[in-house]
Amino acid sequence: MPPILSVSDLSKTYDTGFEALKTINLEIEKGEVFALLGPNGAGKTTLISIICGIVNASGGKVLVDGHDIGTDFRAARSLIGLVPQELTTDSFETVWATVSFSRGLFGKPKNPEIVEQVLRDLSLWDKKDNKILQLSGGMKRRVLIAKALAHEPRLLFLDEPTAGVDVELRKDMWRVIRRLRDTGVTIILTTHYIEEAEDLADRVGVINKGEIVLVEEKDELMRKLGRKELILHLAEPLSALPDSLANRGLELSGSGESLVYTFDAQGERTGITTLLGDLQSAGIRFRDLETRQSSLEEIFVSLVKEQA
Repeated sequence: MPPILSVSDLSKTYDTGFEALKTINLEIEKGEVFALLGPNGAGKTTLISIICGIVNASGGKVLVDGHDIGTDFRAARSLIGLVPQELTTDSFETVWATVSFSRGLFGKPKNPEIVEQVLRDLSLWDKKDNKILQLSGGMKRRVLIAKALAHEPRLLFLDEPTAGVDVELRKDMWRVIRRLRDTGVTIILTTHYIEEAEDLADRVGVINKGEIVLVEEKDELMRKLGRKELILHLAEPLSALPDSLANRGLELSGSGESLVYTFDAQGERTGITTLLGDLQSAGIRFRDLETRQSSLEEIFVSLVKEQA
């Protein structure tokens, strides 16, 4: 199956000489949730803006379901929905009117049934006659998604969709995103909430300084780059590590009540058996132990640091 989005050798250099994007190559598969991560100024917004036809590229090609965004703009753009980070809506319009108008902007015929379904899917149906200014911030963000879905796009960009909303509403929005994926909509998500990517994404891409640093299946990324920690809670606190354990890669907690050993869970040998033997020989006893997997946030931070 061909990708729904293909980005080839894409670059963008502004008149000031600033190189915002440097030879970006990326393919997005139909029906996946792709999380695009990167620090501020990494190039996320520029990349999305070019794909959506808001900014012109300096070089390269973008195909949306086979349609060139440059030479076949209308067909390509009709397949894309964009939910911007900013809450930009006509405050004095009703929810029904603003969503219906968005559908008409793409030349789609009136279809009250589709508008109704979109509003129901986003739990907005009971607000359809409310003016936008009467809605909470979370509901306004839902309206932005409804506007982006009104013309039945197959590729949806969500730029920081849960920025500024509380934790409960954020999780509610996650459920909305999962439902959209289940209907076959391909979703590209930019977020500063790493747990959002960890919870929702099928694949993760990291962009930094205008370059794609990595694209990987989320689970595979965590398997390959994630580290595990063995945390040993000591029976008695230590003031310092014994000399016999100095080269075992152990870290003593600030209070001296636990030891932390980092290891590669996929390696042929973790070294845990030898470590436990060394601890016994040193007369160090522990009352409990636990393991902890590196989070996607820790992996992301380490990747960006490597590129700095």
